[in-house]
Amino acid sequence: MTEQAQDEARDAEVQSSDGTGHGATDDPQTRTTQLEERVAFKDSELAALKESLNEAVAKYRAAVLSSAPGVPEELIHGQTLEEIDASLEKARSITSNIRSQLQAEAQAIQVPAGAPGRQPASLEGLSGEALIAHALKTERR
Repeated sequence: MTEQAQDEARDAEVQSSDGTGHGATDDPQTRTTQLEERVAFKDSELAALKESLNEAVAKYRAAVLSSAPGVPEELIHGQTLEEIDASLEKARSITSNIRSQLQAEAQAIQVPAGAPGRQPASLEGLSGEALIAHALKTERR
């Protein structure tokens, strides 16, 4: 028997043929017991539905993370699909801002390619003898 059929059977037990909800042979204790059983059944149904929802939300979060590899998983959170979607949009905005700041910094620090041209050796601070020796060396070349 399916859960829905069981639920309908319990409903039929609770309601009587006279339409008042009180059976002709049912005493208040029996009716209370039936209602308590029905509440317990509904509570277990609710718990199962909540667990199913939590599993679906976890799977949705995993799917969102796999579809957005540039977004850190710590930024994606929420207990509902709407909260996860909102945190994804916020995370994308944050990562986009950080990316543009890093690109701006990289362009500001850009170093030109290649080595600078060779400069002649500085002769400042050389003694007279060293200057003469240097001049004789360069003349011979």
